[in-house]
Amino acid sequence: MKLTVSTTVAAPVEQVWQAYTTPEAIVCWNAASDDWHTPHASVDLRVGGAFCSRMEAKDGSMGFDFAGTYTEVVPCQRLVYAFGDRMAEVLFAETAEGVTVTVVFDAETTYSPEEQQAGWQAILDNFARYVGQQS
Repeated sequence: MKLTVSTTVAAPVEQVWQAYTTPEAIVCWNAASDDWHTPHASVDLRVGGAFCSRMEAKDGSMGFDFAGTYTEVVPCQRLVYAFGDRMAEVLFAETAEGVTVTVVFDAETTYSPEEQQAGWQAILDNFARYVGQQS
């Protein structure tokens, strides 16, 4: 099952792309709620390159690495990556309102589709707020 989340950011596509793909920016926005954060991230932005974002509860009670490998990189347009046995595609589309960022990802079986979609949307909403503050 594929799930989709989306947001529109009022900023130039180059700025949106950079915020989505650089470790310095990722650590500023990559969390689904205020009690989580990403203390460090790494990105090797090329086909076959790896990425990893360490996501942790701020109280230190738990954490995990969100990691994978890029399978397609088209700057300012599209990213495709594998993480475990799942895939995700990120599209960057310029519109009159700014850049619409759409993420289509394979669902997993531990959490309901609604929970997964809500979590990924919350992270994307944080991304949009972060980019908006940088503009």
